[in-house]
Amino acid sequence: MKKYALGIDLGGTGTKFGLVNEDGQVLRSDSIPTQQYPQIENYCDALCTGLKRLVANEGLSMSDITGIGCGAPNGNYYTGCIEQAPNLPWKGQVPFAKMISERMGVACTITNDANAAAQGEMIYGSARDMKNFIVITLGTGVGSGIVIDGKVLYGHDGFAGELGHCKIDHSGNGRLCGCGQRGCIEAYASATGVARTAKEIVTSSTRQTLLRQLADIDHITSKDVFDAAEKGDLVAKQIFDYTGHLLGQKLADFVHFSSPEAIILFGGLTKSGHWIMDPIKEALNENLMPIWKGKIPVSISSLKDSDAAILGAASLAF
Repeated sequence: MKKYALGIDLGGTGTKFGLVNEDGQVLRSDSIPTQQYPQIENYCDALCTGLKRLVANEGLSMSDITGIGCGAPNGNYYTGCIEQAPNLPWKGQVPFAKMISERMGVACTITNDANAAAQGEMIYGSARDMKNFIVITLGTGVGSGIVIDGKVLYGHDGFAGELGHCKIDHSGNGRLCGCGQRGCIEAYASATGVARTAKEIVTSSTRQTLLRQLADIDHITSKDVFDAAEKGDLVAKQIFDYTGHLLGQKLADFVHFSSPEAIILFGGLTKSGHWIMDPIKEALNENLMPIWKGKIPVSISSLKDSDAAILGAASLAF
């Protein structure tokens, strides 16, 4: 008898969810706008309506569903709660897993989105034969899922592995991060960080760059920087070089404390390809101890962008 699970990728802007089989195929998927529901009860009602519709449209019933998994900002694997998530409309401690379980009649497991990505890589992705690796998600922020001896590292309170909030600027004058601190790697090496670097250069210098031709400099994106780099823009190349070297330096620190078999990168910024990957690898090896130099592969996730987050969440239920 085949097994099926539901996976939820709960994001600050939108929530994607899908029906997944044990072979790692997303059979059906849908989405709802997260910010449209300022009341958590209304959000859960809308989400569960969508989940039940996926199951019914596949000709299944809830008795066919093994469980529900969710990756969410500040999702706590131990408590089943979303705790103090800055980019979500519901504040405080939200008993999310309980609320979904009660509505669906099936157990729900929650973790943070980067841990879900690591779980998905271990079961369905390029880390299937690995027991020790790190997944770094490079999107609006910098997330991380750490797997040691085949198990995701949660720590004593469920929040271990906030590598994006390790500092690269200790002066006290670094960039302000969404967590409230200054100088975090997330403020520099995320897609948002790339955009901030680009805006700083365009607005504070006279350097020649295609980025000056953008109609709205205030809304510059990492995709804009990539497009400029592809056209040979030297400033765009230097932005990726700067960003990649900062991230590579911190990845070396991560290797020193966990000795992973590999580091797998996932998220929108990885679409920049060799522009970001080359400086990351260079800085990583420049900063590693000799025993690891040249031995830690850094690769981009093999999972499809559209399915990866849903697969990672669903894998919690199998």
